Amino acid sequence: MHVVAVPVTDGTPMFELSTVHEILASDRSASTGVPREDWYDVRLVAGEPGPLRLHAWGVADTGWGLEGLDDADTVVVPPPRDGREEFPAELLDALRAAHARGARLASVCTGAFVLAAAGLLDGRPAITHWSSVDELARRHPRVDVRRTVLYVDDGDVLTSAGSAAGLDLCLHLVRRDHGSRVAGIVARHSVVPPHREGGQAQFVPAAAPELPPSGFSASLDWARRRLDRPIGVDEWARAAGTSPRTFARWFHTSLGSTPGRWLAAERVRRAQELLESTELPVETVAQHCGFATAAGLRRPFLREVGATPQEYRRTFGMAPPRERSGSP
Repeated sequence: MHVVAVPVTDGTPMFELSTVHEILASDRSASTGVPREDWYDVRLVAGEPGPLRLHAWGVADTGWGLEGLDDADTVVVPPPRDGREEFPAELLDALRAAHARGARLASVCTGAFVLAAAGLLDGRPAITHWSSVDELARRHPRVDVRRTVLYVDDGDVLTSAGSAAGLDLCLHLVRRDHGSRVAGIVARHSVVPPHREGGQAQFVPAAAPELPPSGFSASLDWARRRLDRPIGVDEWARAAGTSPRTFARWFHTSLGSTPGRWLAAERVRRAQELLESTELPVETVAQHCGFATAAGLRRPFLREVGATPQEYRRTFGMAPPRERSGSP
């Protein structure tokens, strides 16, 4: 099994721990088709000598010390106690050792401060809760602190913003490991959106323009039904019953994105679904997703997913692809 180690320190909040458990530790073999032995073995690891209070909700009971990181494939660092600035040297050493041998590291919320204290964010883009980004930049000037996004995937080190963004990050890990279909099933079990982009804004600005009406959400569904066709912003805005300028403002307010960027990401997600669940040639998949050619799909797919469509299919496809025509 893929071992996930979660090192807790005194005062770790329960909510962030529970998000990791909900997404990664729950057995989803029956609904996803992923065998239990191919899922995640989540270990709660004592990051310092106890007792380790979980905020106001009791004490962590774990049989694992820091040796639990020795063979972990992924280490997810939850937030420390509010205001904590110093972390155990043994924990920081264990995180460095895990990273050096190839483990994937991730942090939820202010867990980024722990990774930064270990020097693992130096020269990397990273995010934390919006209220702590200035403090992270002040304490760790070598970190490329991003200020508004939900999570940052820098390959072997990932960071997320506050609380609920930890759910998004964990779902992103599932998507990387098991594909878009499985991540969507897990999200539905948890009654959360299957995919929020890492670049989406953490929160709506206090001085936001008027909130969009229900027609805005309907216009997103309108676009999803037309991913195989060209969609202009003017046409899209008319479908939403507003002007292009107001439509773009609604997009920024609600999703922290632009219409073009959202549309490109939706097309890539549709391509992921088709690559996983059909044997359609990549050229045909591209056309079903609004790209004229397979080459036109390749660049946005690589940007969003970190792999080419062919590589993605080899990893997550349900059957070896055959070059044949057909419809999804």
